[in-house]
Amino acid sequence: MALRRITLRDFVIVQTLELDLRSGFTVLTGETGAGKSILIDALQLALGARADAGVVREGSSKTDVCAEFECPAHARPWLEEAGFETDDWLLLRRTVDTQGKSRGWINGTPATASQLRALGEMLLDIHGQHAWQSLTRPGSVRGLLDAFAGVNTRDTASRWTQWRADLKALQQARAAQATLQQERERLQWQISEVDKLAPGDLEWEDLDTQHKRLSHAQALLDGAHGALQVLQEDDAGAVSALTHAHSLLQAQEHIEPEFANLADILASSLAQTTDVVHSLHTYLRHADIDPQRLAELDERMSLWMGLARRYKRPPAELPALLKDWKASMRQLDAATDLGKLQANESASAKAYHAAARALSLARAKAAPKLSVSISQAMQGLGMEGGKFEVSVTKASEPSPDGIDDVVFLVAGHPGMTPKAVGKVASGGELSRISLAIAVTTSELGSAPTLIFDEVDSGVGGAVAETVGRLMQQLGRDRQVLAVTHLPQVAACAHHHLKVAKNKSAQGTTSTVLVVQQDERVAEIARMLGGERATETTLAHAREMLGTAAPALVATPIPPAPSSNAARKR
Repeated sequence: MALRRITLRDFVIVQTLELDLRSGFTVLTGETGAGKSILIDALQLALGARADAGVVREGSSKTDVCAEFECPAHARPWLEEAGFETDDWLLLRRTVDTQGKSRGWINGTPATASQLRALGEMLLDIHGQHAWQSLTRPGSVRGLLDAFAGVNTRDTASRWTQWRADLKALQQARAAQATLQQERERLQWQISEVDKLAPGDLEWEDLDTQHKRLSHAQALLDGAHGALQVLQEDDAGAVSALTHAHSLLQAQEHIEPEFANLADILASSLAQTTDVVHSLHTYLRHADIDPQRLAELDERMSLWMGLARRYKRPPAELPALLKDWKASMRQLDAATDLGKLQANESASAKAYHAAARALSLARAKAAPKLSVSISQAMQGLGMEGGKFEVSVTKASEPSPDGIDDVVFLVAGHPGMTPKAVGKVASGGELSRISLAIAVTTSELGSAPTLIFDEVDSGVGGAVAETVGRLMQQLGRDRQVLAVTHLPQVAACAHHHLKVAKNKSAQGTTSTVLVVQQDERVAEIARMLGGERATETTLAHAREMLGTAAPALVATPIPPAPSSNAARKR
């Protein structure tokens, strides 16, 4: 699994470049100023680095960078969750215009820079020429040790967050006890006052209906009596009239068939009218003018309306208001329950410290092993007798990352007491220490491609050859790309790319060429002795290539069946 192809259009001083890459160890070399790091910069742009209009080649409207990878298995869940198409191949593309505006895609689907960065972390691990600077950053140092120990701080950080939230709630409750108690007393008085009324959810509507009926009882009775009189009057009542009309039609329906239908309609009307008469009789038997019940309703409704005016709410909203107050009271009770808050804070603090101690034990166990491994790597990098030490001490304050301070210490010479890396190591030593760490921890990451951008700065001679051998060794299991100015490193590579700068009337452009056999000998000779190769430098170059012959014969990565379609997208 590796970086397969990179394609550039109008990037800095590159007009057009499409480069197929191979597995194993590949070096990029070239004269000073030729743009050896352009490919690295382009890759970082494709993988979500900050976009800048300065990357657009002069005279062009935009730059376009594409990087194709074999898709590692551990990236598939992320792609699926983020909604991107999954395939055996990954195409990452980024464009930047002259205004500095950028656009990104993953497998043809628009993507944000943060999504490109997240995916890029699964594909590439870049060690820059200033990678040593991270050796002085607590977060980076601690992260390296945690990776070596095979632990992470997610659980500890989660428990830290809960502990701090519980502690904040306890502190706020203590500080606001007087205010909270006053608010509680006010709510308690309001609740008790409305609780005396005990308003039912639909009681107000029922009271209002009953009150209207009783206050208009006489009019209702008069209406019912009047209706009965109209319907049941002996000679002119509606019932008598309907009955008579029905009989007349029914008597003639044998002569006129249409009368039968009309008689049926009158029969239905008569039945309904009779039901009305029956209902009115029932109503009048039970209806009564009840002054006592009306007085009771007046009193009850007066209580409702008095409380409603006091709290400036419609009477029908009193039940909901009482429920809201009781909910607020429960919240205040919880906020003023210091005993419970203290118990919560104590439990979350205990959980955090248990997780932090487990993390600390894992770090303490891994630190000596990492120290020995890096110290051994330093011996072959010109720091014989040097000692590397991973110091794990108790932090002055706990944090989401645990209760430890992790510091890298180094002694550059035998017998010296290890001290903080940034205080005792020179620039060249720092680069070598960084390389030793990169080699020691390279197997920890899941990224299939490692890139070293001039991390061999400040070394030479036998040490440079050791650096090359180490990268060659890494290249047996991972794809390794290295930008270097050292012939000893270049001679150890499985593949060699040369970056050249060309000047013409149209401007300066940079190209990347694959060099093999005599061309590679000439490039190594140039790196050894300058522009003019001599028989001596050529012979030395051949000798270096002969003795550093890579053990791995790496083959090109086969083209993806869908790569053309992917590029069109």
